[in-house]
Amino acid sequence: MICFTVVDQFFSTNHRFNLRQICTLKLGRYFAFIFMCFAIIHGIVMGSSFDIQPTMGCVLSNHVWVQYSTFFYYPILVGFLPVAIASLFSILAYHNVRRIVRRQLPIVRRKLDKQITAMVLMRVIAFVCLTLPYNTYRIYAINFPISQSMPIAYTIGRLIQAILLSFYIINYIISFYIFIIFSSRFRRQVKLVLVKKCWQRWKYWCCSINNQIEPDNIPETRNSQAESEENI
Repeated sequence: MICFTVVDQFFSTNHRFNLRQICTLKLGRYFAFIFMCFAIIHGIVMGSSFDIQPTMGCVLSNHVWVQYSTFFYYPILVGFLPVAIASLFSILAYHNVRRIVRRQLPIVRRKLDKQITAMVLMRVIAFVCLTLPYNTYRIYAINFPISQSMPIAYTIGRLIQAILLSFYIINYIISFYIFIIFSSRFRRQVKLVLVKKCWQRWKYWCCSINNQIEPDNIPETRNSQAESEENI
């Protein structure tokens, strides 16, 4: 999805009109759906190749899948390929934005393109820094598994993998914080939603609950009405 975002940013900031019209919302949805289906099927097939061994734990036991993970999956499919695509198209999008500044376009359009490109560029940098260490360690761990008969080495290896996996997972939750740091427009939108909409609704809801008025004088009113009717 990060690669799709960078590619879309490159085409949307291109100075050629025909290239800007290539990436549409409909096409993006198709690519996202196809990629999610591929990721789910690939994850199920690859996950079924793991085996639990008494001394090694949960490891890849099939030699074919070991070679596939070593030479294609970690170094290329989730390593070099997305990093190369994201880095290349982010640089091209940056050059497009620099060219937009020289073109006769509205100031608002130029500012928006610069902010979005900066957000995408920082997202790519975070993606590269958080993904490469875990993928590198996984290649090493698959080819050189540590036996549980060596408890100290096994514990150190599991600790290193847990730390690198934590950084790898941060890659999926850091987009909001990166965007709010590097985009003033995004900060204003977040402030508008949280302060002026969510907070006001929550405040109104709490005040409406605490300030309810109970009609305690209804029985007295009914009694006074009954007495007036008897007098009449």
